[in-house]
Amino acid sequence: MSTIETDICVIGAGSGGLSVAAGAVQMGAKVVLLEGHLMGGDCLNFGCVPSKALLAAGHKAHETSEAAFGVAGHEPSPDYAAAKDHVQAVIDEIAPVDSQERFEGLGVHVIREFGRFISESEVQAGAHTIKARRFVIATGSRPFVPPIPGLDTVEYHTNETIFDLRERPDHLIIIGGGPIGMEMAQAHRRLGSRVTVLEGAKAMGKDDPEAAAIVLDNLRAEGIEIVEGALASQIKGSDGSVTVETKDGASYEGSHLLMAVGRAVNVDKLDLEKAGVEYDRSGVKVGDDLRSTNKRVYAVGDVAGGAQFTHVAGYHAGVIIRPMLFGLPAKARKDHIPWATYTSPELAQVGLTEAEAKEQHGDNVFIAKAEFEHNDRGIATGQTKGFVKVMVVKGKPVGATIVGPQAGELIGIWSLAIANKLKMSAVANMIAPYPTLGEINKRAASAYFTPKLFDSALVKKVVRFVQRFGRP
Repeated sequence: MSTIETDICVIGAGSGGLSVAAGAVQMGAKVVLLEGHLMGGDCLNFGCVPSKALLAAGHKAHETSEAAFGVAGHEPSPDYAAAKDHVQAVIDEIAPVDSQERFEGLGVHVIREFGRFISESEVQAGAHTIKARRFVIATGSRPFVPPIPGLDTVEYHTNETIFDLRERPDHLIIIGGGPIGMEMAQAHRRLGSRVTVLEGAKAMGKDDPEAAAIVLDNLRAEGIEIVEGALASQIKGSDGSVTVETKDGASYEGSHLLMAVGRAVNVDKLDLEKAGVEYDRSGVKVGDDLRSTNKRVYAVGDVAGGAQFTHVAGYHAGVIIRPMLFGLPAKARKDHIPWATYTSPELAQVGLTEAEAKEQHGDNVFIAKAEFEHNDRGIATGQTKGFVKVMVVKGKPVGATIVGPQAGELIGIWSLAIANKLKMSAVANMIAPYPTLGEINKRAASAYFTPKLFDSALVKKVVRFVQRFGRP
């Protein structure tokens, strides 16, 4: 057993852990990084990267099938195994950025073992004991698999196994109607599978209902069966067949099953009690500074108990670097964090939804809205479905919802505005190239000022006065 003393010990080599390790070591700190599974974590290997790669393959097949702009469409012949080759190729191309070799080249001491606390200032990883001034828990999350009777008797997939499947499912049943379920539903439908989504409550229930309805209508139009209020009560199956029974007595039969009902944080192997770190099923209990009940220990990303997005983990890493390396105070915010579901059309959100804004601010909320059907680039490319909706309080955006083409790209400007407490005039004054989808954000900002300018008796009186008495 060897003992290693270091400034910072990072547990977990996903997005958050890698960002902390890279930033800290390049600014002069000694860093030990522990990873008992795959470098790059869930996002690179099982999550964001492979899912977007598979969606891209599905999009290509769908694009081929549609006749548009004088070009005839034809029945696509998607090769499911080749699509999975594309997924793996994308992972392989990105992997070197997250590799052990790269981080060792930066000066990080990488140990490929799981870490667990043995005291408030020590972690054991394999044959190593690491003593550190600061620890960062960045262990992420894993698929949550509910205890549905019969599930343990059938073969099922999660996001950790579905990308290894080489034979296209004839009929994929997905339990869970959130972002993961909907993205995988569309990808598989466009690659030739029949798809049924069973959601115990409301599909895309955490999103703005007006925006979610547009996505769900489009998915149904593509042939995806989406059943809401369908709580799974029993699962049965045999080779090549699985049957899901729901509490309302309905039964759904398919060839493959994907569980997509949520995430469980990875805290069970850490022995946090020995470190004096409090936690619950949602993650490590941290303050706004992301410190746990043990002031030596920080938590970032999914395991910090908040929004479970890769970019949040990266943001958290930037927050804790300041106090760990420079002794400066820093707190994590939540109001400017965007997220997106990469279906077609995409759905993106930052800050408060319309319902949340009205609940918090009442009649002080102004809803500024612009439709893609009035965006010239959208008209030219046949992408007119959707809208931008901005929640405004006292001249500043407090939230934005976008559903439509490239919503995940377009939401960034509203995150920028909220993060920097900009007024709507900052976006209205922006000049966007013509014609671009980005003009819709400017149009939404302008919609905030329209009634103030065109419906104002005072404005009209001033204009008449200037026209009558002003200099020619």
